[in-house]
This record gives sequence, C-alpha cells and structure tokens, in this order.
Amino acid sequence: MNKALLPLLVISTLGLSACSTVSGWFADDEELEIRTLKPINAEFTPTTLWDTELGDGISHYFSRLKPAVGYDMVFAANRQGKVAAFNKETGKEVWHKDYAVYNNEGFTSSITNLWSSGASAKIAGGLAVAYETLFFGTENGDVTALDVHTGEEKWTVTIKGEVLAAPAIDEGVVVINTGSGTMFGLDAESGEEIWSYESDVPPLSLRGIAAPVAANGGAIVGTASGKLAVNILGTGQTAWEQPIGSATGATELDRIVDIDSKPLIAGGVIYVISFDGSLASVELRSGRTIWKREYKSYRRLTQAGNSLFVVDSDSNVYALDARNGIEKWSQSALKKRLLTAAEPIGDYLVAGDKWGFLHFFDQAEGKIVARVDVGGDDEDESIYSAPVVDGNILYTQTRDGKLVAIQVP
Repeated sequence: MNKALLPLLVISTLGLSACSTVSGWFADDEELEIRTLKPINAEFTPTTLWDTELGDGISHYFSRLKPAVGYDMVFAANRQGKVAAFNKETGKEVWHKDYAVYNNEGFTSSITNLWSSGASAKIAGGLAVAYETLFFGTENGDVTALDVHTGEEKWTVTIKGEVLAAPAIDEGVVVINTGSGTMFGLDAESGEEIWSYESDVPPLSLRGIAAPVAANGGAIVGTASGKLAVNILGTGQTAWEQPIGSATGATELDRIVDIDSKPLIAGGVIYVISFDGSLASVELRSGRTIWKREYKSYRRLTQAGNSLFVVDSDSNVYALDARNGIEKWSQSALKKRLLTAAEPIGDYLVAGDKWGFLHFFDQAEGKIVARVDVGGDDEDESIYSAPVVDGNILYTQTRDGKLVAIQVP
C-alpha cells in the first residue's frame, strides 16, 4: 500500500465512525455508562411524520418551552423570539412572528438588522391555546396574546416577575405564575390585571416554577415554599392553602421544598409532588390530604385510568395506584438520563431524554417497548420538556430547535 495514502484512509475511517464514537470521546466512564442504551425487544416502530426547524431553540438555557396543539395547528416558539403556527398534519408553516428585539437607532440600522438575529425576547415556559388565541410569556415579564389563525397581536402587557411556566386559561381568565412568587389573573380579552396572589419565596429555590391550573372555578398552583394553593378564579381570593413539603435540614440547600411542577387534577382530586420528596393526593374542595408518599421530583405527574405516573429526580419511572398511592411497578433502566415527564399515549407512556431519544413504556408493566432517535445522541438536540400528545401523534421539541411530529401505531 502507498504509505502516502495511509493518513487519508485513517481520516476517512474516523469520519465514517464519527456518529457513534465522537460523542463519547470526552465523556468519563460514568457518563458513558449512563448514555449507553441497552438493546430492547421493540414491539413497534414509531413513524416520523414531519419535522421542521425553529431557529436556535432554547440553546443551553433553562426552559420548559414546549408546543401547544389546537385548531388543527401546532404552535411552537424559540427563546430568541420566533413564534409560529404549523399545520399539524403536514408541518407546513401557516404563519410566524418575530419578537426578537432589534436596534432601530441610527442611519444604518435598517441595513445591519438584515444580518442580525436581534436581542433575545426570552420566551419561556410554554404556550397555551384557548378562545382562538395563543398566549405566551417571557423572562422579561411580557405576556402576549395572538390570533391563532393569523398571528395578529391582540394585546401585550408587562407584569412583575419572570414568566417561566405556561399560562392556564378558563372562564375568561388567563392565570400567569411568575418567578417572583406572584400569580396574576388577567382578562383574556384585554390583558387587564384582575387580581394577584403572592406567596413566599425562600432564599434558595429551584430555577423553575410550577405551571398553574385553571379548572373547577379555581386557580391551582404549587409554590416555592412547598404549599399547594387554590384561589377563586374570578377574584383571586384564596380558598385554601395546604403544606405539602416540609423544610428540614441544616442548610438552605437541604431545605428546598419547591413544588416545581404543574398540579394534576382528576375526579375532584389534586395530585402534587415536591422537590423534597413529598407526593400527595389532596381533595380539591377542602384541601384535605387523602394520602402521601415519598417520591422526589420536579417533573409533572401524569395519569391514565387509575394509574399515576411519576418520573423522579434520578429519572426512575414509577406507576402508582392513584386511589391509595401503592406502587405498581418501577423502571430504572434509564436512570440519570434526565427524562422528561412520562406522557400517556394509547397503551404506552413516552418520555424524552438528555440525548434526544424518545422512550416508550408499557403502561401495565413499565417495560421499555420502543425507542426513537430524534436528536442523534447529541446533548444539543436533547428533549428537555415532555412531548405533547394529540391522539396517537406526539409533538416534541429539541434544545436546538427541531420540532418533530411522530405517530404511534
């Protein structure tokens, strides 16, 4: 063999194998063990219907930004400021808006802006759809309402505090929770503030906040101080507060008790989980605790039938009997992979992970029955927020801005 060709052959070989090796070159043994997936006996193959790009996504920032589905469209946004509507069957863009901030000062600004992506609008927390309107908020405290069909802006208001969670809407009220510990009720038609509710924020708490729920005439939210609160939706008056977590320990870090996930409401019962390890079933009408178990999480609880599904802080997945909290099964094969919440879809559950994979679990037994690679085993394409399920189709968004529609048989 010609020795001059040897380096080229080595380079070519490395190039062909890069997809499977380069991503692990700089990982330590523990990370390699975590990110190496064990083979499964797949029971079905999910089908990718379409995908599209949303610019830079959320990059490395903390975010719970995720799509919303309604009016035969999928709505999605990136942190920079792009908000768009897509046909949910084809992925074709219907409209888009750009909320990035551009410098309009100076004679040459109109020209230089052509090559600029602007300053980030810091869209965060997620989108919500109701009353033919798309609602979203930003870390700057801006709350905006757009017409779902055209993208035309109906109103924008600024409130005090970062909007880090998706709004909740019911009975003409838009409920917004903020990082400052204040929850607002806004008029859905005008954006005018109707009421506000303040809760305590400890010296040290998690970056995220609990998304509120608007249902049964109440605004239900978990707080950074470990309480579950219900406020009357029309007035903001507090109906009741119930401590869920208990601040114990010698340091502020030990005393973190945040309820950092959206409460789950089913059949007159609220299910809620705190970061300190308290999972509780609470009566909606009175605030009475029905049962309590020890599970630690900042992920949203989900439910199908009488089964309650928990993804804990270490990415272990559990199924519990929603009536009494008794554990049905546990699944630890994906431990430490930063799983999202597990969303029910048909007879299965689906959760995304740090390296861009979607994992499907059998609801009855917890075994992994299918897997699909959305992000190419790449942390930049991680699935950081739970997929949105619509029938047998799910929509998921990666950290780098890919929006994907996947069908489950």
